[in-house]
Order: sequence, then C-alpha cells, then structure tokens
Amino acid sequence: MIRLPSLALASASAIAAIAAASPTLAQSTDWSGPYIGVYGGFTQENGQEDERLRFDRNLDGNYGDTVTLAAGGDAFSPGYCGGLPGGNSQAQGCRDDAMGSFGGVRAGYDMQFGSFVAGVVADYGVGNQRDAVTGFSTTPANYTFSRKLESLAALRARLGYAWGPALIYGTGGVARGSLENRFSTSNMANTFTASVDDDEADGYQLGGGVEYRLAPNLSVTGEYLYTSLDAGDHVIRVGRGTAPATNPFVLAPNTTGTDMIRSNSKFGVHAVSVGMSYRF
Repeated sequence: MIRLPSLALASASAIAAIAAASPTLAQSTDWSGPYIGVYGGFTQENGQEDERLRFDRNLDGNYGDTVTLAAGGDAFSPGYCGGLPGGNSQAQGCRDDAMGSFGGVRAGYDMQFGSFVAGVVADYGVGNQRDAVTGFSTTPANYTFSRKLESLAALRARLGYAWGPALIYGTGGVARGSLENRFSTSNMANTFTASVDDDEADGYQLGGGVEYRLAPNLSVTGEYLYTSLDAGDHVIRVGRGTAPATNPFVLAPNTTGTDMIRSNSKFGVHAVSVGMSYRF
C-alpha cells in the first residue's frame, strides 16, 4: 500500500524538480504579502493497532474493569481489531479504515528576509476520514466505536527558503476539529445509550511542502500535514434491555449497567494535498 508521507515526498520532489528545470529559476521572486487559496487532497488515519474497548462495571469513572461471564472468565476474551467488523466473531476480523478525502480554503501572510520567508497561515477544511475499533464478545457479537473527522480549522506558522520561483517550507501550529461519533453492535438484547458524546477535538499540526510561483500572482502548492487531535469522550451506557439477569453487562452486584469507551483518545491523520493561491 502506498503510504501518504511517501506520496507527499514524491509530490514535493516533483514540484522542486519543476523549479530546478525552470528557466526563470535565477529570477528574484518576492514572497512578501497576503494570499488566499484553495486546497484538496487525501487522508489516512494513524490508527493504534493494539486499541481495545475499556469498561467501567461499577460506574466509578475508572475504566479498568473486566466484563465477566456468570461462570467466570472475560466476556471479551475473543479480542479486538481496528476497523469495521467482518462479522460477529473475531475470526472474521475487521476491514481497515479507508482513506478519506478533504478540501478547504486558506489565507495567509508572508514576509521575506533575504532568501528566508516567515509567515502565518489559517485554513478551514471539511472531510470524511473515519477511525474505528471493534471488540468481540463470546456471545458472539461485535461492538464498534467509530469517529469521523468532519471539519478542521488550523492556525500555523510557516518558515521557508526561497529558491527562485520555489518556496520550500516547514509549518506547524494548533488545530481544532469537529467529529461525528458513532456506535454500532450486533447485540440486540442489551440497550446502548450515549451518556457522553463530545464532538470537539483540539490538537496540533506539523508538516511541510513546496510552493511554486506560476505567475506573479498565482502559485501552486504540494503539502504534507500530520494532525494529532485529542478526541472528546464518547461513553456508551449498556443497560439490561431484554437480556437475563445473568448478562455480563448487568451481572450482580451492579445491575444498573456498564459504561464502555474506546481506549485510544488520540485521532491522528496523515494528509497530502495540492493547492492554488492568489497572491496580492
């Protein structure tokens, strides 16, 4: 499978090669001033391979409990896997999270000091990158938490080196995303209610790229960004429903139910994009 960071490096190298071959390379390009632009590309989530589900059996806020069977043993002993389930049993595995797409708008301002360029850029984009984890019980049944990054706003600094009509730069700053949390299960006996559903996430972005001046007021950019977000809590309260009193989620002494979350609160996303900017 082609990794996004490698694709980003290839894109940046291609733009740099165009710059090296350009007959205008020796000409002076002034990067100072404001600009606005659009961008679009592809994303891949940076999943945690050993992610699992965590449980709070006595509802004390600590998710370190084991959901046990009436005869003893771990009700989730079949295990876990990343992605959406292929069936009700762990042996059927999971489908890996698919690549996503995104697009947005940006605005920024640069100041040039000799060959060095420093600036700030703000952007806002929408996308559809998902990140899922599934647990399997001995029933057998599957239990899946998924989250989708619907929108992302960022404010970053840029520091680059101007080389003729090309600007090679690194960038980093803060980011805030809006998530859509979902839960699904093949268990039709218990009840499942979201007691907490925090759909906001804060974090940071780091990356770099190459911007190439096509005309005095028009430039094209190839960029790679890594986004790390601290996702909000998504808590599912499991109640008895039509299950018997011996059901592991409501087994005495706690008959109220069990709170369930996913273990990984980080949402990491690799992204590569191509953009166009108009410079004033």
